Amino acid sequence: MFKLALRNVFRQKLHTAMTLAAIMGGVAGLTVAGGWINDIFVQLSEALIHSQSGHLQVHKAGFFSAGSHAPEKYLIPSPEAVKRRIANEKEVSMVMARLNFSGLLNNGRTDLPIIGEGVEAQQEAALGSSISITQGRQLRDSDTFGILIGHGVAQALNLKPGSHVTLLVNTLEGALNSMEFEVTGVFQSFSKDYDARAIRIPLVAAQELLGTDSVNAIVVLLQQTSGTDRVAANLNEELRSSGLEVKTWVELNDFYEKTVELYKGQFGVLQLIILIMVLLSVANSVNMSIFNRIGEFGTMMALGNRSSQVFRLVIVENSLLGLIGSALGLALGIALAAVISAVGIEMPPPPNANVGYNAQILVVPSVLVISSAIGILATIAAAILPARHVSRIPIAEALRQNF
Repeated sequence: MFKLALRNVFRQKLHTAMTLAAIMGGVAGLTVAGGWINDIFVQLSEALIHSQSGHLQVHKAGFFSAGSHAPEKYLIPSPEAVKRRIANEKEVSMVMARLNFSGLLNNGRTDLPIIGEGVEAQQEAALGSSISITQGRQLRDSDTFGILIGHGVAQALNLKPGSHVTLLVNTLEGALNSMEFEVTGVFQSFSKDYDARAIRIPLVAAQELLGTDSVNAIVVLLQQTSGTDRVAANLNEELRSSGLEVKTWVELNDFYEKTVELYKGQFGVLQLIILIMVLLSVANSVNMSIFNRIGEFGTMMALGNRSSQVFRLVIVENSLLGLIGSALGLALGIALAAVISAVGIEMPPPPNANVGYNAQILVVPSVLVISSAIGILATIAAAILPARHVSRIPIAEALRQNF
């Protein structure tokens, strides 16, 4: 039956070409759309990792539930010892400490509420590959009194590289402390809201301002994003006894999870629409092919073939069409992905972002499997009712179609 079905597929050249074109279009469309959406996920995740959160962050246990109300109770003492323990993990690329604070930034005329980070400049520059320096340069270890400011902060206070500002903060004991800084550069990250309030100063300066040798967070950069959950589990096991907790970049960026959920829902609707389109297109072609062959099926039944055999023959033929069309559609989709990725798609800034990005089409195995499965199942589903109908036509009536 397989050989007969294969011969029939290539014998019905016009109908076969029409069916294959519909399947190929649907499978290629799903491959390209799925690759584009997965590229959004990858680019968003890497932008968040390499601009703000890193792959992992280590905090004092309870920091996320109550740290904002009493930050002095959730500091990590002796951060260098903790950093050395984390650096021993084989998949860790870089470890750095941060001290978070809030305060007022003054340009001599007006104040602006800010959120600040005391950072280790060299490591942060390596981490922040998704941060764009729009004016000046990155903060360096040698910049004892240097300050890196967000694009929105620079606009609000009319600052530029070389400008001098005063930073006023509360120490951990509640006293006021101030220090003068020189602007070294202006940055833009993925988040427009973050850039409107964020500044970075050397960790040593932040510790002096707040009157502490401790830090709020230890940021971990890994060699591969795919190892995040594995390394997080290992570090949680090792550091739990020291009263520390590990958070992954996904847990630190609630926006990412909501975005992924939104786009997956949209892609699911797109898959359903393409499934229906392929089903209708293939059904039209299959109906034409099958009903033009009623006389052929009547002859088969007159020669002793049962109606169930006719039904199976039609299903096998369309299964072959689905397999061939899906394979060709995958090849077309992969070729289109390569061409589009080579050219690139200029995307506008996402919501709450400052800068656009260059999108590509990723070839994702799971998308390829789903796309081909939709092509095959749609073709088989489109053939079931016509096959059932022709297999039940009386032999005499079917044979009349030969005259």
